[in-house]
Amino acid sequence: MSFFNHVRREVPQLNTAALPDLIFTVLFFFITVTHMREVTLKVKYQVPQGTELTRLVKKSAVTYIYIGKPTDGMRRAVGGKTCIQLNDKIADVTAVTDYVAEERERMSPEDAQAMSVSIKADRGTEMGVISDVKQALRKAGALRVNYSAVKKGGK
Repeated sequence: MSFFNHVRREVPQLNTAALPDLIFTVLFFFITVTHMREVTLKVKYQVPQGTELTRLVKKSAVTYIYIGKPTDGMRRAVGGKTCIQLNDKIADVTAVTDYVAEERERMSPEDAQAMSVSIKADRGTEMGVISDVKQALRKAGALRVNYSAVKKGGK
């Protein structure tokens, strides 16, 4: 006589009904927290170092201008001279005024009042190019100009 019933027990199946909900929740989380790069850099720049730096408070009212040598892919098209990048386009100094006006129109009225221009220039850029950009910004009425830099001795 046997006391144990030798009935085969199967492993219970995994309930996958909630799996699509979980996947879409994780996907939605990553979509909302991921910061997409707005501009593809076409110029190379090494950020200069400084000692007396302050952070920008409101970044929605900031327009960026990149100044530096072209990347290897762009060097064939524009040559090896210093370039000015406005959004995703290589431009010359005369286009800066129109660019600032277009950016100001895209902003809300409150942001347009507080608009500032951040120049991200390579540390080896000639001051003549930066001076020309500043003159164009002055013509466009963009008088709040700052320069991007990193703290001396660190990033």
